[in-house]
Amino acid sequence: MKRALFTLVLLAITLPALAQSRVEITADQTVMNDSAREVTFTGDVIVIHPTVTVWAPKVIATYGEGGTTDIKTFVATGGNVRLKTAEQDATGEHAVYTPGDQLLRLTGNVVVNNASGTVSATELVVNLATNVSTFTSSGGGRVTGVFTSQ
Repeated sequence: MKRALFTLVLLAITLPALAQSRVEITADQTVMNDSAREVTFTGDVIVIHPTVTVWAPKVIATYGEGGTTDIKTFVATGGNVRLKTAEQDATGEHAVYTPGDQLLRLTGNVVVNNASGTVSATELVVNLATNVSTFTSSGGGRVTGVFTSQ
């Protein structure tokens, strides 16, 4: 597959910076639970970072002792999750980013589009430490790709 399609790593590389850069989050409701160390955003959530925008019905960020700048997990759910960079657009039903192991997992009817093509799968896992993107499908389905020659 074309390496350009796997530049979803670009998106994933920007996610660790969510805890380090200016991030604007809008939602219909925000609940901060300090005892659970989590912030829950619900209702047409939009997360705007300088290099990635995330849309989801619900986003939960859990944080460590360092407070909201010490993000442990970033979970976007609700069946209609979208991650967009200048280079690509990815959709799925559920996205989880964990800075500790540098994994981004997008699951449920995953579709990744960019200028060179489209890949569809059940799951996409991007390992930021190794810069490896792995598309898989389950339930008898197959990973499919359609590419445009440059």
